[in-house]
Amino acid sequence: MRWLGVDYGRRRIGLARSDASGTIARPWQAVAAAGTPAASARLVADLVTTTGADPDDAIAAIVVGLPRRLNGDDTDLTPDVRAFAAALETATGLSVSLVDERLTSVEAESRLAVRERDWRRRKAQIDAAAAAIVLQDHLDAFAPTPPAGDD
Repeated sequence: MRWLGVDYGRRRIGLARSDASGTIARPWQAVAAAGTPAASARLVADLVTTTGADPDDAIAAIVVGLPRRLNGDDTDLTPDVRAFAAALETATGLSVSLVDERLTSVEAESRLAVRERDWRRRKAQIDAAAAAIVLQDHLDAFAPTPPAGDD
C-alpha cells in the first residue's frame, strides 16, 4: 500500500510517496500552490489519480503535515491546512490523516545541507523533503512490531 505525504504551503506544496510496501518514504516533487486550499487540493488530487495508472503505484492513503507552534498551538497556516486536507479527502475519496509537522522543514534543510551546498538547489527540494519526513514519521509510528524472537 503506497502512501502520499504532503507538506502544504501557500506558495509550494511538497509531495512524497512511500514504496509499495508502505515502509520507506521518498521525496517526490514540489508543485506550486493553486491560490486557495480547495484549488490546491484539486491540483494534488489530479496528480494522485494520474500517477496511479499502474496498480502498484496507486496511492491508498494520504498524510498531511499539520503546522503547530512548539507549544502545540495552531499557527496562522493551520486553518488552511485543515481546509486543504478536508478538500483533498473529498477530491480523492481517500483517507487523509493530519500529522504534527513541527520542525520538519528545519530537519529537511539540515539533511539537504549535508549533500547540497547551494542553498538555491536546497530551496527547490526542501518542500518534498519535508513531506518525506512527515510521511516517514507516520509510517514509523504505525509500523507493525516484529514478533519477539527466542534469541
